Amino acid sequence: MTRTEPAGTPLGDAFHLYDTTLRDGAQREGITYSVTDKLAVARLLDDLGVGFIEGGWPGALPKDTEFFARAAQGELDLKHAALVAFGSTRKAGTTADRDPQVRALLDAATPVITLVAKADLRHIERALRVDVDEACAMVSDTVRFLTGEGRRVFLDAEHFFDGYAHSPETSLRVLDAAATAGADVLVLCDTNGGQLPLGLAEIVREVKEKTGFRLGIHCQDDTSCAVANSLAAVQAGATHVQCTANGYGERAGNADLFAVTGNLVTKLGMEVLPTGGAAELTRVSHALAEIANIAPDTHQAYVGSSAFAHKAGLHASAIKVDPLLYNHIDPSSVGNGMRVLVTEMAGRASLELKGRELGVDLAGRPEALTNAVRKVKRLESEGWSFEAADASLELLLRREVAVTDEEEPAAPPFELESYRVVLDHRPDGEVVSEATVKVHVSGHRVIATAEGNGPVHALDAALRQALSPHLSWLDTVELADYKVRILPSHPGTDAVTRVLLETTDGLHEWTTVGVHGNIVEASWLAMCDALMHKSLALRG
Repeated sequence: MTRTEPAGTPLGDAFHLYDTTLRDGAQREGITYSVTDKLAVARLLDDLGVGFIEGGWPGALPKDTEFFARAAQGELDLKHAALVAFGSTRKAGTTADRDPQVRALLDAATPVITLVAKADLRHIERALRVDVDEACAMVSDTVRFLTGEGRRVFLDAEHFFDGYAHSPETSLRVLDAAATAGADVLVLCDTNGGQLPLGLAEIVREVKEKTGFRLGIHCQDDTSCAVANSLAAVQAGATHVQCTANGYGERAGNADLFAVTGNLVTKLGMEVLPTGGAAELTRVSHALAEIANIAPDTHQAYVGSSAFAHKAGLHASAIKVDPLLYNHIDPSSVGNGMRVLVTEMAGRASLELKGRELGVDLAGRPEALTNAVRKVKRLESEGWSFEAADASLELLLRREVAVTDEEEPAAPPFELESYRVVLDHRPDGEVVSEATVKVHVSGHRVIATAEGNGPVHALDAALRQALSPHLSWLDTVELADYKVRILPSHPGTDAVTRVLLETTDGLHEWTTVGVHGNIVEASWLAMCDALMHKSLALRG
């Protein structure tokens, strides 16, 4: 049996950061973890330094049973966390030692077990169809049996807040039954997610004063208050907080582990992670999103890529003086970084800061800076967008600097003479695109033709065919993502197409933009910028 307490945090067992991604988080629509996925998630959470990892419901779900079996066989070597099995109390009319579900919790061989029990009179009578005496006996019998077997037990008091509002004496009896039988932590659950912070905190404070029990909190996010409710509970005296990675969970989700932790560490000064753990929040959040096969939320607090991104020129002017003037914390403290977005709202300070970020010095070149601001604003008004296309913006800034310094702008890796794309609708119904490009590269005029499943694919294939013999690095470069947006047209004009290309060489990724009334030309412009950016990177 492994330890029953968290290890490696200054607060130790005095405060619990409890993760239920693998159980409650797995109930989110669209998430399906394999056993291998569950093991990977648990390792990442342990590396981060959470105190408890709820692995699932053994006996109820075959995958969870297998997960605990493989963990017990040595596939999960936890450094910081204690592994937790989740399950229900015994059924009515039997004993805990004879209940197969309770036995399955023991078989999971975890040092800690979390039991769920109804704490709302209406649920006890209508869902369980027992009286309060039997409901409390189900709790106390199960807790006493499991603690007698050497397990540490937490109780999730389901529907506690709704139940407390309806019949407080019933809800408190359930807590007392668990505590008297030996449960260490009584977790007050906002199961329906309908609570608001001030009211919830008042109840937590009141229950703590009435009982003296050690309390925890578990909040759903149906009012978008799960994080706020969790923090309010902690400030009211809860010393155990349950969360899920990125707020995953059924319906609107759960309290987000990364937002809760970020607030506990940076706002409340609570060292709930091992030394250096907070700086891993962003990395772990994104890694867990990959395993869940859900795109990271770019606007997620603390760990989202836009969490410290600034767009308005007024912000950038202040940030130039002191980044903390418009950042509530140092982004690096949670493993994130600050970004300055360049749009039509950008001023000189925004562009100067962005240039510094991209390695282009505009501070001593006021003319280049003025021209660049003017050009960005004009292009943005025509449908270009540089806030997600750093590579294209860098090329624009470098061209302006070269012109101001009266230098020859960097030469592109090739020059276009012409291209042509045609569609061939064949008798069997197949539609094939064919592209022909004529380019000048390394002193040679090259003509190449290729087919593709679409005009852009065919054009890319033809260009690669033409350039590959002359650009040794081209084979390492490939398209990672392709986004198209049709922009609202102005009255009397054709629609404008914006294309964003994400390109990678296996080590780095960069994004370029192209805008034109024709989708092929917009794509071509973005493709040319992508290759130009790689060419400049190779030149140093």
